[in-house]
Amino acid sequence: MGYQLSAVVADVELLREQTADLDHAVLAALRQDFALLPLTPQLVEELTGALPDYAVGEPSVEQPFDLVLSPALAGLLARWSRRGPVAYLEAEFSGGLGRQAAMVWLGGEAYWGPHFDDVLDSPRERWPLNAALVRIGAEPGRWIDPFAELGLHLERNTAGWLAHGRRGLSADYWDDLAEEWENRQSADRQQPERPGPVGDWGIP
Repeated sequence: MGYQLSAVVADVELLREQTADLDHAVLAALRQDFALLPLTPQLVEELTGALPDYAVGEPSVEQPFDLVLSPALAGLLARWSRRGPVAYLEAEFSGGLGRQAAMVWLGGEAYWGPHFDDVLDSPRERWPLNAALVRIGAEPGRWIDPFAELGLHLERNTAGWLAHGRRGLSADYWDDLAEEWENRQSADRQQPERPGPVGDWGIP
């Protein structure tokens, strides 16, 4: 199963404030009070007044993102960052191969990146998405890296993140479901065996 991401990640209150009046903005909850804003074509057009532009050919170090960060879009993210750090994250994986790129704005200007990697042979903390998340304030926890710590593995594509946001799911939704299922299984194992129903198929 593949993975695709094109989204802004920042403090949830910052993103709520900046997108409150937008028709096409959908915020998906992450852990540690962060949120993810999928950058759909409709949202990019609403933000900038122009259709989004996409790179010709595969992204690379020279052109790290598939979505071209136009001056209007990059300027908007820079303005948002006056209220706190803002990251743009992009990734695509399929069959074990893929790429990721990220950039961070802070204080109204570009702060870090863009950084691109399609080899990912360095330590995980240096991968663009993890490095960007640390720079916007992600803290270590019980998960393997900042990407998993915030819950960016929970959905596989933009459609999944849109559904996640529209349903108001928490970043711990799937963990909660798994825990509930495990508790039910444990309770069922502890229940005494009940006699079968009376009927032709219930008679020993």
